[in-house]
Amino acid sequence: MQDTNPQEIERLFQSSPFIADIGLQLDSVAPGEVCTSLILAERHLQQDGYVHAGVQATVADHTAGAAAVTLLSAHQYVLTAEFKISLLRAAKGSQLSCRAKVLKAGKILTVIESEVYCGNLHSPQLVSKAMVTVAIVASPSNQT
Repeated sequence: MQDTNPQEIERLFQSSPFIADIGLQLDSVAPGEVCTSLILAERHLQQDGYVHAGVQATVADHTAGAAAVTLLSAHQYVLTAEFKISLLRAAKGSQLSCRAKVLKAGKILTVIESEVYCGNLHSPQLVSKAMVTVAIVASPSNQT
């Protein structure tokens, strides 16, 4: 395994058009753990003014994938194989934050838990929790 590579994680956020479009920001990186945040705008909300479930799912999934990448060797990447999100309460506030932590790193599959919080900087509440399984895949240039 390699040491955590913040530059590679940063690349994952900068090279994903959808992630850039919603505005998800990388906050911190440690082995097996990544934290992100999203300043909320009207485009992130559903018809009743709450954060859309799809936004929460995207944040949880992408942050989880980044956490898994921190434990990979060179020339590997991840693809989401499965995820389940539980929406625990209506999400309303000025920002989302997410902490994803690898629960079990494997050679083929890795399981990560993501917690999504909503509110403001001083009063975030847990609004959703996701269990994400990612497949570890060799870079196309390394497949034979």
